[in-house]
Amino acid sequence: MTRRRKLILLATTVVCVGLALGAARARDVPEVATSFVAGILCAETFVSGLDPRRTFTETTDAMPGTGLITWAMDYQVDRVRKDVTVTLFGIGRSHAVYREGLGCTLEHGAGLADVEPLPDDRQPALLPEIAGPSIVPPQSEGLAAALDRAFAEPAQPPYRRTRAVIVMKNGRIVAERYAEGVGPETPLLGFSMTKSVVSALIGVLVRQGRLKLDGLAPVAAWRDPDDPRHAITVDHLLRHTAGLALGSSLQASLASALEPVNRMKFLQDDMAAYAESMPLATVPGAVWNYHDGNTLILAHLIRDAVGGNPADVLAFVRRELFAPLGMRHATLQLDGAGTMEGSSEMLASARDWARFGQLYLNDGIAGGKRILPEGWVSYSASATPNAWVGIGAGFWTNRGDSFGANFRIEHGWPRDAFFAKGTIGQYTIVIPSEQLVIVRLGRSPNAPPDADGVFDLVRDVVAATRDKGEVAGVN
Repeated sequence: MTRRRKLILLATTVVCVGLALGAARARDVPEVATSFVAGILCAETFVSGLDPRRTFTETTDAMPGTGLITWAMDYQVDRVRKDVTVTLFGIGRSHAVYREGLGCTLEHGAGLADVEPLPDDRQPALLPEIAGPSIVPPQSEGLAAALDRAFAEPAQPPYRRTRAVIVMKNGRIVAERYAEGVGPETPLLGFSMTKSVVSALIGVLVRQGRLKLDGLAPVAAWRDPDDPRHAITVDHLLRHTAGLALGSSLQASLASALEPVNRMKFLQDDMAAYAESMPLATVPGAVWNYHDGNTLILAHLIRDAVGGNPADVLAFVRRELFAPLGMRHATLQLDGAGTMEGSSEMLASARDWARFGQLYLNDGIAGGKRILPEGWVSYSASATPNAWVGIGAGFWTNRGDSFGANFRIEHGWPRDAFFAKGTIGQYTIVIPSEQLVIVRLGRSPNAPPDADGVFDLVRDVVAATRDKGEVAGVN
């Protein structure tokens, strides 16, 4: 296709979007798209240490419909200034800035909140070591076959592009494998698995008595008892039943750029303030609707509860979660206002994600110390009514009778499994009945449901680790 024909196609696409949605919303599309790409390129270049060309190709290939515009994108990675700029033929320009110890933040021209990274104090871990320094080869033929299949590529798209798989049985890694350029210490984006981490931090605050699950969410903008949002509780936010009119975050595609939630994520410096300003679409507690605004508000509540400053939040997260679990390669990125972008912007190594899963397998206890309140794990995995995909409070779940839970069970997942899930193929899966934690990270399309191979992976791992002698010597 010639450059002239590409320009005509791009112009036609924008005009059609404008006719369908109105000029104001259509103007957002280029900046939403370029901001999405800029943030990922920045994080995976400067935090993960990956090749930006690989990141760009693998990410955009996994996003349905992006071929309509990504051919028109240009990106510049400045390794001296440590920033990334993405443009779309002049009708969209986005800029992401890396700061040591803080990861990347989208910069919209108003400047970024002044935040100093914490010194590395090497607080001792409470969770026992899950492996030695070397990569753990599969401890059985069955596990080797499971990993072979997880990393195998189909002959034609959609491709899996698996980056990391870890299998942990009884608290120890029994198999792990990584794609080229990725290793046990490589921080990788978890996307919406970050929501499960925010849920855990809310649990810590509940244990400490600083928040109440059924208490009214202490949001300043909702203090007026006559404001219908005044009725929103912390539980509503965790379960995505608050009712705020932000659209949906359930799918990652070109079409999702049109949702108000993505104006919040990619055009606003203070994401939580934007979410908190939205009116209700439904009565709190009445309707399930998954969107990132709920979790960003929770991130704001965490900030307020621990001191109000970004540094207070970073210290709290390290002290109460990352350090006790030994999560040494985790970075919770911030928005422009200095609030953690808790909906989708945490990077951590595959081993760190496994450590996080182990906390939930251990009922919220690490090294004999209770990190999460008693009953929190069961609460997190309990099904939210009318959540057809099968979601609890901060985790996806096979418990209950949702379409999603039954679908996964039909494909070989145990009924008691629950998991953190991020778009385009990120999973931290906890299976208490099997004493398993399975981590899978990659760049796979969300559809069809088996594009990432995770159904086969879970089924294969459960079968392999049930066989007699397959994991001998595991403590």
